[in-house]
Amino acid sequence: MARVLVTEEIADSGLQQLRDAGHDVDIQLGLTPEQLLEAVKGAQALIIRSSTQVDAPTLTAATDMVVVGRAGIGLDNVDVAKATELGVMVVNAPVSNILSAAEQTMALLLSQARNIPQAHAALKAGKWERSKWEGVELHGKTLGVVGLGKIGALVAQRALAFGMRIVAYDPFISEDRARHMGVQLMDLDALLEQSDFITIHLPKNKETTNLLDAKALLKAKPGVRIINVARGGIVNEADLAEAIKSGHVQGAALDVFEKEPTTESPLFELSSVVVVPHLGASTVEAQDKAGVTIAEQVQLALAGDFVPFAVNVAAGEVSNVVRPFMGLAEILGRFIGGLLDGKPTDLEVHYRGELAGSGTKILTLSALKGLFAATGHDGVSFVNAPQLASEHGVAWSESASVDSPDYASLITVRSGGHEVSGTLTSIGTRVETRIVTVDGHSVEIPPAASMLVVRNDDRPGMIGLVGTALGTGEISISSMAVGPSRATGTAMMVLSTSSPTSHDVLEILRATSGILDVHVISL
Repeated sequence: MARVLVTEEIADSGLQQLRDAGHDVDIQLGLTPEQLLEAVKGAQALIIRSSTQVDAPTLTAATDMVVVGRAGIGLDNVDVAKATELGVMVVNAPVSNILSAAEQTMALLLSQARNIPQAHAALKAGKWERSKWEGVELHGKTLGVVGLGKIGALVAQRALAFGMRIVAYDPFISEDRARHMGVQLMDLDALLEQSDFITIHLPKNKETTNLLDAKALLKAKPGVRIINVARGGIVNEADLAEAIKSGHVQGAALDVFEKEPTTESPLFELSSVVVVPHLGASTVEAQDKAGVTIAEQVQLALAGDFVPFAVNVAAGEVSNVVRPFMGLAEILGRFIGGLLDGKPTDLEVHYRGELAGSGTKILTLSALKGLFAATGHDGVSFVNAPQLASEHGVAWSESASVDSPDYASLITVRSGGHEVSGTLTSIGTRVETRIVTVDGHSVEIPPAASMLVVRNDDRPGMIGLVGTALGTGEISISSMAVGPSRATGTAMMVLSTSSPTSHDVLEILRATSGILDVHVISL
């Protein structure tokens, strides 16, 4: 059971999932930064939305933290780099609110075009002002979509139904994909020059902060209207206010602001501006989906499983072909770490058979994680394994070949002159893990918590010598595989033992004539 700290309102359907899984859900809303520093101590998971600032001091104080879950998309309130350094997984719910955000964009687009909030307020104040709030049609106008990701694509799709021409700026989208969506790609300057309406759908980072500042707004088509349901600060609010006052920009509709919550902005004084307090994801459906999604991600992280929406795990998509091999890959990494006797070195993972070309990056990451776990690195995770490799000068790579004459799929891990291979094998309705070769010797043995690898001269009596030494140390042999090597004239014993082999027994084995190498493997 883990303690899950929740510092903002989350749909109870998600929190109940965590309770049902046996976790202690600790809800503490409205914490100050100082209170948060205390509250995170002893928590294994933290669930937030957009208000809680998870900075470096908070993460440092959270010494037991496994995962930070953001019930939504944006992560500008989480120090992801520090979390990665500390091995803390950061997950979000990137698809939970995309429909709600797209619909909010369309609502603001229509409100801006037809002055609906202004006319509504005037009428409720007793003013019948039909001519004052004359608007424009969307049909035939050009909509510039800045960021053609999931939300931007949904907005483009809906705007096409209004008869708008759609242009977009997104350097990560191919011409073919945009054309298929009915969208014309162009650079940002061209989009600014041609668009009657501009809508923003980008993450906030150092490249996108102040993307639309005074200089960019001057390039925009006179009379343009700007909608932002992405992140505050992408549009410079002060520069936008000045551009509206000058008449160059007709108006704006904003759901987000540079500082939130806020009740003051130069934009609030302008009658052609529509503002709402960050309501893009504020629908019953989006909140329910975000709560359930983030609960699922947190549960997976706490269980040590692969987490699809982990933003600081460099793994990509994981197919159903690859997923069952994750445990095997980590075992092979741990096994070869034992052969290295505590010093990690460059790692290569080779895939053969059905795994070749199946998106195996998560498997290579699993092997790397296993390597560092077996060489004395506490707290290694999918998150920080690549960083540990960089700090220790350990290069890691993967390769593949489709041919696999003996097995449907085979994983081979190489490091420091050692090599170990494994596969999954079906026994009736069960699928079991098997180690099949070690340093060129054919063996077939299921992995166990405690194992011993002995390389010896290929001559009679060696098995008996090893068995006698282990028996002297009161260590039982659970299973054994023996593989000779014609090329070297040596043999290898891989043994599963009832308990770890003691230092005294290891010394006896290493002093025995004919025994060349002995390695303790802990899985």
